[in-house]
Amino acid sequence: IAGHTFARHNLGCLEDANGRLERALKHFIIAANQGVDGSLETLKDAFGKGYVSKEDFAAALRGHQAAVDATKSPLRNDADIHARGEYKQILDF
Repeated sequence: IAGHTFARHNLGCLEDANGRLERALKHFIIAANQGVDGSLETLKDAFGKGYVSKEDFAAALRGHQAAVDATKSPLRNDADIHARGEYKQILDF
């Protein structure tokens, strides 16, 4: 695994399918802390069903936000705008 975020999410899915919910939730928490949106959504559903404590969900939410914030940059934002086709004036000439 060695830090591969989607591998953690996939392991969570496999553990859940095999009936090992506690292990699955640990993988989803780790992946959410690394910024995987799908893992955060899975934890949100699990929290709604009472499988995840409020504290664990809040910690995962904070970790996810920190990971997302760490990947933000003006250049990345400009590339995202360009990729979506919102061709506003990006460069000042």
